[in-house]
Amino acid sequence: MVKRVLILGGDGFLGWPTALHQSSKGNEVLIIDNYFRRNASAEYKVHTLYEIPSLNDRVKFWKKLKNRQILIEIGDICDYEFLLNSVRNFKPDVIIHYAEQPSAPYSMIGHKEATFTLKNNLIGTLNLIFAVKETNINTHIIKLGTMGEYGTPNIDIEEGYLKIQHNGRNEEFLFPRQAGSLYHTTKIQDTDLLYFYVRVWGLKVTDLMQGPVYGLFTDEMEDCDELLTAFNYDEIFGTVLNRFMVQAVAGVPLTVYGKGGQTRGYLNILDTLNCIDLAIQNPANSSELRILNQFTQTFSVNALADLVIEAANSIGLNTKKETIVNPRKEMENHYYNPSAKGFKKLGLKPNFLTQEVICKILQKIIRFKNKINVEIIQPKTKWT
Repeated sequence: MVKRVLILGGDGFLGWPTALHQSSKGNEVLIIDNYFRRNASAEYKVHTLYEIPSLNDRVKFWKKLKNRQILIEIGDICDYEFLLNSVRNFKPDVIIHYAEQPSAPYSMIGHKEATFTLKNNLIGTLNLIFAVKETNINTHIIKLGTMGEYGTPNIDIEEGYLKIQHNGRNEEFLFPRQAGSLYHTTKIQDTDLLYFYVRVWGLKVTDLMQGPVYGLFTDEMEDCDELLTAFNYDEIFGTVLNRFMVQAVAGVPLTVYGKGGQTRGYLNILDTLNCIDLAIQNPANSSELRILNQFTQTFSVNALADLVIEAANSIGLNTKKETIVNPRKEMENHYYNPSAKGFKKLGLKPNFLTQEVICKILQKIIRFKNKINVEIIQPKTKWT
């Protein structure tokens, strides 16, 4: 059955592969994006590893290659009338919400960036909620959350909710959140907004607590440069694994923040697409905020560095790591045992981080070695 899928933030690292994947399945796809990531990368001089075609050029190439149409609208979902009209005209069955400022370091740069993060993330989500309420309350909202909402508590992390017994009585609450940045704080507030409105208005919402994503290749991209998604490796928008792999290719030590014991849940970009598929195929019920923890493996920063070093050395790169002062305020040695049963029950078959996967990405980075600027990798943003 063909679905009408609206992707907010469809020009981004995850939004673009999601658009291609949903289009390849025969679904009707509309992308909305305001080019924030591109503009911010230019403003802070932290460009992606390779140049990305404009969204218009991307969809034209996809149409030429696969004869499939992806619709696009350039606009800001913080403009409520714009978003409302788009939702009303397209009539989506599913709305996938990626359209948020996605960087913890960006949110900690200063007052301007903190203010933008708060306004963009919270007003955008609020506008989406109202647009669905005004057009079709049965539209399934799939919202990208983050495992970072949970922080690193000294107890097992459950999937969204925690059952409490207190003074002989029982209740279930949202799992206590402990944000590690202003960005993560806005993601917690997103969850609270959605939880409130599913109870008041009967919305159908799936909130995906996703870990950091790695990978460059999906079936739809076919290793085609014109269709590649963005690859940031800088200290603002680049994830730790991206930074390590670029440093390995550039021939500089992998910079481990602090003791390197910081442990998180990670997943391959292929599994992001698979998780979205499973969420679409198994929608939340009315008045339900369904929370799914979205990761497949956990690694410490040191473990990731060691994996990259092993892979890099296997293809002739002389790689090592070094410890630098941690610019963030975070626990570096901690307990971390999160649950991820929901997607397993729905049938997720994980793609794990292997030497082969790392080597394939390294080979792609090597093609663009002359474009690497190692200066943008070093952390300049500090939490305190």
